[in-house]
Amino acid sequence: MTTARGPQRAEGWTAAVRQRLGLGRLLPLGGPADGAWIAETAAVSVLRGAAARPGTVLGKLRIGPVGEAVAGGGPDAPRDPAGPVPPPVPVPVPASALPPGPLRIEAEFSAAPDRPLPDAAAALRAALVTAAAARLGLEIAEVDLTVTALLAEGAPDQVTAEVTATAAARVAKPEGPVASAAAGAPGVVSLTRVLGSPVHTAPDHVRVEVATAADHRALDVARSVRTAVAAATEARLPVSVLVTDVVSR
Repeated sequence: MTTARGPQRAEGWTAAVRQRLGLGRLLPLGGPADGAWIAETAAVSVLRGAAARPGTVLGKLRIGPVGEAVAGGGPDAPRDPAGPVPPPVPVPVPASALPPGPLRIEAEFSAAPDRPLPDAAAALRAALVTAAAARLGLEIAEVDLTVTALLAEGAPDQVTAEVTATAAARVAKPEGPVASAAAGAPGVVSLTRVLGSPVHTAPDHVRVEVATAADHRALDVARSVRTAVAAATEARLPVSVLVTDVVSR
């Protein structure tokens, strides 16, 4: 039997799926003990801004995990002479998120013909790696750049060839002491609700969604949120933080 609310529920579910897919991959911020992730679309937006420079036009840009050979370390990896280091307390990984570990940037770009391409690629690579670490807290192990075209004389310098259009994460008002603690952490612009409620409490963990300020390092904000939420949570459950957006203000 079809009810009048059926189409409305279907539309709401479709909108939620579209918004979730619009986040792209959920990328780990920092290490396993940090319990923080950021939406790929938010990270790419920051990297595009950092890479905008005369003589270079950035095209497609994706961020994902490195290969097993790089991430695994292998038998020749350095060992701690003091003995094995105890693993940190695990924080549950959000559904479909990448586990903590080094990442790889793959990007295409066009360059002006008045500069050697290796120099242009090196400058772009340095800008991406620096911004990923200093502004976000991503661990970038590899950057794979592909030159797709040479710019014609007089072409715009800082126009990206491709920008993924995504809706801004839905802002949520803090409700309750835990949400208020998260919203009051330094660098938090607002709580958001993309994967569900802004504060999701499960039997084994608490997950918080936030939008962070562009003038704060996303990882530092996530750490502050975790500290604030842990202090406000009576059950002392592990806390994970998902940065869904980075906002200039």
